[in-house]
Amino acid sequence: MKKTAGVLIISLLSACASQTTQPTDVEDRSMGADSSSYGADGNALGSDRSGFHPLNDPNSILSQRSVYYDFDSYTVKNEYRPLVIAHAQYLRDNPNAQVILQGNTDDRGSREYNLALGQRRADGVKNIMTLSGARTSQIESVSLGEEKPRADGSDESAWSENRRTDILYRGE
Repeated sequence: MKKTAGVLIISLLSACASQTTQPTDVEDRSMGADSSSYGADGNALGSDRSGFHPLNDPNSILSQRSVYYDFDSYTVKNEYRPLVIAHAQYLRDNPNAQVILQGNTDDRGSREYNLALGQRRADGVKNIMTLSGARTSQIESVSLGEEKPRADGSDESAWSENRRTDILYRGE
């Protein structure tokens, strides 16, 4: 009886092994590890299928890297909160990613005042990011004050471009 059962099992296994299967077309719905983040509205932030990394995809909110402020203010405006939260979610989902937040000011005010204001701007973005899931160890906030202007000039147009916090990823 044992010999007959063994022969039967071997016959079945060899019959299964000799069958060939044709590959089938299967849609790949998996996303890469770097594109598993979602924006504040719940939409995907980026996709590997587009050929862009989500941080560089022009269709992704993550490609936006600056938060702008009103004069003499370090409060993150409501219009920039989804941007900051999206970057925080990216950091949360990518624990090896790190950012430097650079707080900037226009050239009005003393050097010392502008350095302090730039630091408050960078720290404000950092606080929102950590409250939104990013780890403190992933974020460094620094002030550049008025030392790195984006626009030259002494009018509101130039000043408004310079009042910002830039989000820079290490390794880019």
